[in-house]
Amino acid sequence: MAQIKSALVESNPWWKGVFSFDYKDRAIYGEISKFMKTRQIIALTGLRRVGKTTLLLKLVEDALAQGRDPKQILYFSFDEFKAAELREVLDAYAAMTGISLAGGHLLVLLDEVQKLEGWEEQLKRVYDLHRNVKIVISGSESLFLKKKSHESLAGRMFVFRVKPLSFREFLSFRQVPYKPVPLYEKELLALFHQFVRTSGFPELLDTDDRDIIRKYIRETVVEKILYRDIPTMLPIKDVGVLAAVFGLIAEDPGQLLELNSLSRDIGISRNTLSNYLHYLEEAYLVRKLYNFSRNKRKTERKLKKYYPAIISPTLAFQDDERSQSKVLETVMVLQLDAEFFWRDVYKNEVDIILHDPATVPIEIKYGKIETAGILRFMRQLKLDEGCIVTNDQERQITENGKKIRVVPAYKFLLE
Repeated sequence: MAQIKSALVESNPWWKGVFSFDYKDRAIYGEISKFMKTRQIIALTGLRRVGKTTLLLKLVEDALAQGRDPKQILYFSFDEFKAAELREVLDAYAAMTGISLAGGHLLVLLDEVQKLEGWEEQLKRVYDLHRNVKIVISGSESLFLKKKSHESLAGRMFVFRVKPLSFREFLSFRQVPYKPVPLYEKELLALFHQFVRTSGFPELLDTDDRDIIRKYIRETVVEKILYRDIPTMLPIKDVGVLAAVFGLIAEDPGQLLELNSLSRDIGISRNTLSNYLHYLEEAYLVRKLYNFSRNKRKTERKLKKYYPAIISPTLAFQDDERSQSKVLETVMVLQLDAEFFWRDVYKNEVDIILHDPATVPIEIKYGKIETAGILRFMRQLKLDEGCIVTNDQERQITENGKKIRVVPAYKFLLE
């Protein structure tokens, strides 16, 4: 109890005095704040180091600005208190502030909540018994939200995924002017390359140092998820194999994975490989794209493409065209939240198919512009317009009534 009390004092400075911190606006915050008026628990999830704790503290700042009693706002992180019970934390809070859960309109923010054993049932009890308590939780991966929590907290929780920075947010964080875009083209291209190397992690905002970026991504994000987070929650027989599967995808993004042959190559069963890929997806380390078809059954049966959710520093700092092409393709998949690509039996291919609300084919080309694949897709689906995203080329191609806009990635992402 003494350690919990000490942590509470340190983590809730607004109980004693004025609270302020450096916050830079995130697009998702507007969505989160709208749901603060609802009864349901708000859950923030996503990769490590993408800014979830910062968003929690922004909620504190806003609550104070709205006139909330500082002592009616409780923040606690379970990162170093895995054996603690939620009731212990709430009892310590009541003892220190004189405020019980039954008293007043409370805001309770719980960070790294997945480390609390049986957190779902503990939260459910508080939620069901105390309508005056608004609960916001966060966790470093989606695993803790997509299993027991959806069952035990069904109807009681809204989930928000906090992603790495978008390019627009990166520029905003850097306080870089970019409008009108044509006036800043040279600067924006250089900044886009720097943004790609950071993988959108806020703490890498001001560095372009290869060693710092590599060490940060490896030690503070990837290794902690692979070697600590996933194995504590899921049945992993060999973490080294899991890491090898991720490394395979990270160093060669956009592969069409044939699970039977790959499982034989790495010496595990097809079922184990399938499970490992699923775990990597659920931990937000890997993104899977489906081969687009208007027939959903065909989409599920076809081969899938896999991309890392974090740009490999090894690839990002390579100067050759193949590496940079892979990097550009990956960053566009991630920035556009892509779900589909397209490939036919003749190996004609389009990198990204956006499908909501309209069907839009987007091909990614770092170097030479090729149109055969995208034109074939456009003819097949009777589309008049498509897009080729490039590093720095811009023009319009018209062929047999089909219009293809060629545009630099930085400009596409700012539109």
